[in-house]
Amino acid sequence: MNRREALTAVGWILGGAMIGGDLLVACTSKPAKVNELFDQDQVAFLNEVAETILPATSTPGAKEAKVGELMAVMVQDCYTPENQAIFQKGITQLDEAAKKKFGAKFLDLEAPQRTALLTTLDEEQKTYMRDKAPDAPNHYFRMMKELTLFGFFTSEVGATQALRYVPVPGRYEGCIPYQKGDRAWAT
Repeated sequence: MNRREALTAVGWILGGAMIGGDLLVACTSKPAKVNELFDQDQVAFLNEVAETILPATSTPGAKEAKVGELMAVMVQDCYTPENQAIFQKGITQLDEAAKKKFGAKFLDLEAPQRTALLTTLDEEQKTYMRDKAPDAPNHYFRMMKELTLFGFFTSEVGATQALRYVPVPGRYEGCIPYQKGDRAWAT
């Protein structure tokens, strides 16, 4: 066997091992984990919920700001175990509400149906928050909505394209004229 034949044989062996290994992993693995609590499918779901709350218009939407990824990090790092459980159960509850109301999963709904569902859930959470006991947990949709707004308006996309942004602010001016329709300030 000469050097060329040996390299060809090694190439076939390694190539087969790489392709076979990837195929085996793709066929047997679950969605990739983002962190200890969330996988890629759940983050994609949260991105779609956030995009329904803050859709792209003349400015980018929440999905472009990758709000779902922020939600996953914030829930894992900042929420109590009780609120983490409520939030994760809320993902399932939101999907079940979509099936109950429209007969399909949330991701399979059209934009107007998604908006109608989230509007209903928003009214539900407002009623729940108004009537809940002081020590009762928050409603899952309220957590999702708060994280969506926080994540979007603190992202680079939200701060620079949806809000007015000055990267290096000058002196403090306490009274700046505001015209109706002007964007709020990020800095």
